[in-house]
Amino acid sequence: MATEKLQPITIETIVNASTEKVWEFWNNPEHIKNWAFASPDWHAPHAENDLREGGQFTTTMAAKDGSMSFDFGGTYTTVEENKLIEYILGDGRTVKIVFEGDEATTKITETFDPETQNPVEMQRDGWQAILDNFKKLTEAS
Repeated sequence: MATEKLQPITIETIVNASTEKVWEFWNNPEHIKNWAFASPDWHAPHAENDLREGGQFTTTMAAKDGSMSFDFGGTYTTVEENKLIEYILGDGRTVKIVFEGDEATTKITETFDPETQNPVEMQRDGWQAILDNFKKLTEAS
């Protein structure tokens, strides 16, 4: 039985920071642990990132009360410094992140294949919340 492929979801934000700073905060595990979660009652206690084509990454996202956690990870298929990251998640879905900017601002456009367990709106909102968290942290640092 074939499963219906859902349309990719695209989210974006503009970060008031240089592309170089945005790239650093997006990819450095010490920074990832500070932004890779969708709500204040969650955190990311562990992150590893081998940023190169064929390299792998994993981030543990967990409820602060210890009730739930999961690993979010995949394998990079394309890495163009300060411009583009593409990867395949462990379940086969693809993600593409485009960084466009200059010394003052960086637009991040993230397109991902949704999974089929949760409503598309919920996934869009969750990924957007993480992206908004990234923007807030990067601009404040």
